[in-house]
Amino acid sequence: MEFMQTLTSLLVIVIMVASGFFFAKAKWITRETAPLMPMLVNRLALPTYMIWNFLANFSKDDFFSLVNSIAVPYVSMLISFVIAGFVARFANLPPQKAGIFQAGFFSSSAIFIGVPVCLALFGEKSIPYVLIYFLANASMFWTLGNYSINKSGREEEVAIVSWENLKLVFSPPLISFILALVLVLLEVKLPAFLMSSFKYLGTMVTPLSMLFIGYTLSTVRLQELKFTRDINLLLLGRFLVSPLLVILVARFIEIPYLMLQVFVVLAALPVMTQVPILASIYGADTKYGAIVVSLTTLLCLLVIPIYMAFL
Repeated sequence: MEFMQTLTSLLVIVIMVASGFFFAKAKWITRETAPLMPMLVNRLALPTYMIWNFLANFSKDDFFSLVNSIAVPYVSMLISFVIAGFVARFANLPPQKAGIFQAGFFSSSAIFIGVPVCLALFGEKSIPYVLIYFLANASMFWTLGNYSINKSGREEEVAIVSWENLKLVFSPPLISFILALVLVLLEVKLPAFLMSSFKYLGTMVTPLSMLFIGYTLSTVRLQELKFTRDINLLLLGRFLVSPLLVILVARFIEIPYLMLQVFVVLAALPVMTQVPILASIYGADTKYGAIVVSLTTLLCLLVIPIYMAFL
């Protein structure tokens, strides 16, 4: 029964992604209109959904009972980052690709794809766990990941922590998460009309995210998606090493079983869509970044059912 429920949830995701793909092929979603979808998700739908979900389903006692669990994603991602550095040297990657490889190896698209996937697989009860993982993932990516990609595009030494990095860490979803947490800790209740508005706006997260992924896949040329040695190593890091590290660390830090399931799924999600954007900004290999995002997005539809079958 659980397997069939997982399969059904994944089919829902596939249908929405396929809709985005065919809408793009029909020119109903274009290069000019597509950027509106991630903007709406990151700046409107996700922030309102986080506030509504936290206030509706989370209490101060819930937070204090789970606060220690944030060590699991932090420790597992830090180990994955170190492993990625050694693997990049072993694979003899050129500097233009090494930082992208390392960032893609240890961090995932835990919020843009993670929220709709976990909603489909586990329901709303999983969102507090998603947000805990997101907090770790966002801070790690915008410091260590950003540093790695920046270093790939420059000859001079760059700083891991900077004011620019801190501004990137405090994105609208993270700010709304912090605001929601403060409201929960202060036990503040928002008016019913605000809660209803936030709930309705938040329901846009899953369909808009999946439609945009479908659009993104429609822009990829299959002849560019080659399984070279470095790509295969990155796929191993993204889909095998990172999730297994979560399972390993969770053996030493006890967490609820549903939280473990959520963390493993989030650790096995695609490379963050911001990777090629940062590569372009810093002068690294932008095309390589786009390829790893596209490949991991395609393959995650096959990987997630495998993990769900074993968890």
